[in-house]
Amino acid sequence: MNKPGFQPSLKGRALRLLSQREHSRVELERKLAPHEEVPGELAKALDELQARDFINDGRAIDSVVHRRSGKLGAARVKQELAAKGLSGEAVALALEGLRETELDRAWGVWRKKFGRPAQDANARAKQIRFLLTRGFNAEVVRKVVQGAEDDL
Repeated sequence: MNKPGFQPSLKGRALRLLSQREHSRVELERKLAPHEEVPGELAKALDELQARDFINDGRAIDSVVHRRSGKLGAARVKQELAAKGLSGEAVALALEGLRETELDRAWGVWRKKFGRPAQDANARAKQIRFLLTRGFNAEVVRKVVQGAEDDL
């Protein structure tokens, strides 16, 4: 139990955050900056953790893709990765893999939410909006909604 007035170190705070889920370095910097008392202290702590492979942007990318790809399209996953300060070649590779499975994942999300073709134009528009806000490509959304209606 923490003593009154006890403040964990920046490294301790970072490890607590990392024990909950993978974080990118940028994300940790953003979360821990308000707790930095001495300039440069945060960078030093994060450098140490990164050198010991506690902070690994590749693992953070894999974690986001794994957790979110079942419910979201590539565009939304890309947006979440960017919000975490992740970009570059590893993100491009992960997104390329997502785009290859986008149609199957969109079908799965559509089936779970709706399960049957739209009965009218309003219902069709609702299904389209739902899939688009989930980050699925417009062409994929069109195929899913149109394909469901063709199966009638």
